[in-house]
Amino acid sequence: MKVNIEIRKLTPGLLDDYLHFFDTTPHATYKDEHRCYCVWWCNEDYEGRDLTSSAKKRRDYAIQCIKDDKIQGYLAYCDDNVVGWCNANTKMDCLKCYCWRRFMGAIPTEESTPGVKVKSIFCFAIAPGMQRKGIAKRLVERVCLDAAEDGFDFVEAYPNREFINEAEDFMGPAELYSKDGFTLYYETEERLVMRKRLK
Repeated sequence: MKVNIEIRKLTPGLLDDYLHFFDTTPHATYKDEHRCYCVWWCNEDYEGRDLTSSAKKRRDYAIQCIKDDKIQGYLAYCDDNVVGWCNANTKMDCLKCYCWRRFMGAIPTEESTPGVKVKSIFCFAIAPGMQRKGIAKRLVERVCLDAAEDGFDFVEAYPNREFINEAEDFMGPAELYSKDGFTLYYETEERLVMRKRLK
């Protein structure tokens, strides 16, 4: 059955919706202490500060980050309820974030041409029961549409080379991107870097 999905860009005005989604949507481990609030993909280097060691600290940090535009992305709504999230941010702004340092060390960070702007898709969270309904596809399409309008040259994504498990495959499968016009740009031992040219 087709579901009616609306994609909205995250703004401080949607903070309560964002928090409610992460407060109530199970993570892959189904443990409350693992609720991430997506703070590990933000355009701030918080190394040396204890902002993320508990779910409560991550929630509090997410509030500040959203107010300061340091977490960027899109919420997917069905009947006015948030059912999905996609973290998408400017690549060069996020190279010092925790997850980039942890997962992405082998991925090129310098562009071959000065001035090239890359929007990166870092993470998806889709509510149980709403998966495999095209929500991630709609989120990717919106990221690409807005990135083109905002003058980006490329959108990049970083799927695992092979499926590991739900917890580790938070960047989406390679097939999601290839179906939307992304092509292989670079390979590491564990990840593919897929790119879509916007102009």
